[in-house]
Amino acid sequence: MNSNIPTKLTRGQKRVLEALIVFSQNHGYPPSTRELAKILGIKAPSVHEQLGKLEEKGFIRRQKNKARTIDIVRTSMEPENDEHEGVSVPILGNIAAGLPLFAEEHCLGHLELPTMSRGRGRLFALRVRGDSMVDCGINDHDYVIVRQQPVAERGDIVAALLGDEATVKRLRIAVDSILLVPENSKYSPIDVTSREDFRILGKVIHTMKSE
Repeated sequence: MNSNIPTKLTRGQKRVLEALIVFSQNHGYPPSTRELAKILGIKAPSVHEQLGKLEEKGFIRRQKNKARTIDIVRTSMEPENDEHEGVSVPILGNIAAGLPLFAEEHCLGHLELPTMSRGRGRLFALRVRGDSMVDCGINDHDYVIVRQQPVAERGDIVAALLGDEATVKRLRIAVDSILLVPENSKYSPIDVTSREDFRILGKVIHTMKSE
């Protein structure tokens, strides 16, 4: 991101970002420009312009010439992180639905991450229970480092909330379905297409082995 570009959002940019976050949380995938325009009651070219500004300011990331590939990497309340600076990450245990993700009572300690390129946004850690992701190198008792974001792209490994429990799975998005797919042939995919208790907490960006 160009350091000369101001990161403060205008009122219009805040409206677009908030609508983008709410839609993504409710559906599990980002809206199209046309859907955003309809939600906000403005024309699609205006939405396209505002999305461009949000991308310039480092709040979202998009893949060119592809639909529904908006990756929310910051919200207006999140501090900016140096992409190559070490950081202390809170370890979160069981996360109750409806409670703030970073509530103090859910912090079980901290992990000190090495210097790494991690992008922007808040990070948290979850300790893995079970063997459903062993085929991609995530084992029982490992820690996964998650970048908080309400939406992810097809194929990402995500931390998701199902009811009152957090789970780590690979996200598979098709035309008519959304699945959380384990990386272990012993387990079946979880269909979350119509589940109202499904929410993406963030994208897994790193794994740390337990000592």
